[in-house]
Amino acid sequence: MMYLRIAVALLASLAAIAPAAPPTVRSGIEAWERGDHAAAAAIWRNLAEKGDADAAFNLGQAYRLGRGVPADSRQAKRWFEMAAGKGHLDAQVSLGLLLFDSGDRAAAMAWLRKAADRGEPRALLVVGTALFNGDGLPQDPVLGYAYVSRAAAQGLAPAQSTLAEMDKIMTLDERKRGVALALDMAKTPPAKPQAAAKKQASKPPPAPASKAAAKTQATATTGAWRIQLGAFSTHGSAEGLFRKLSGTAALAGRQAFYVPVGKMTRLQAGPFESRAAAASACARLAPQPCFAVEAR
Repeated sequence: MMYLRIAVALLASLAAIAPAAPPTVRSGIEAWERGDHAAAAAIWRNLAEKGDADAAFNLGQAYRLGRGVPADSRQAKRWFEMAAGKGHLDAQVSLGLLLFDSGDRAAAMAWLRKAADRGEPRALLVVGTALFNGDGLPQDPVLGYAYVSRAAAQGLAPAQSTLAEMDKIMTLDERKRGVALALDMAKTPPAKPQAAAKKQASKPPPAPASKAAAKTQATATTGAWRIQLGAFSTHGSAEGLFRKLSGTAALAGRQAFYVPVGKMTRLQAGPFESRAAAASACARLAPQPCFAVEAR
């Protein structure tokens, strides 16, 4: 019995001095949620440098938001690219939107189309709208209708609104062809993501704008940049969307600009002092699709 007691005591002491489990992506998220953004970024950096796609995506988000690390779009792009290259779906969308905001439309659409091919609704909406308007892609309203239809079918509210606007412009035959295309696309199973990207539920929630940031935006009334929020067949629809969004912190102190383009009216809001400020407003308006444009 004496030997047994010694063995139990030894095991207890060893357990007490055993090393703690190494930090995980989840522990980084927990730090983020309690407001310790610097600790979260440090955890994700260590894991991302070892090739973890979730950690790389989260670190990219931290750089994009400027939480725990300085805001740095180049670093955000670097880590998004790493995760996107491993098949991380959210990283592909975030990278595409980041490139789109920076003006690299060709590279943006390449990543967004990868995500759209896997059925991601935000990517389907952005690519579909670009195809419909001929904005960064060759104009193809029928194919654009198919993409937006697939996003709307998944319950994405902005896609449902956009589809309703398309219905007012397109002929019945065009809409039928678009629906047929959408059904064909849905029959093709999406490519399976790589193993490293299977834990995409592990990501930090988007950080809300601080009161100080909202106050800064409310007082900024000059600048050469705007954000484009959509294209509509009627001026009233554009006004309706701006009324809906104008109460948000991202648009505090901004005004609407209604830009006629053929039979369409583009809704833009601003001004913003820089492309970065406009892109930041877009990020806070998600999932409402929008992108930064230079005022003309």
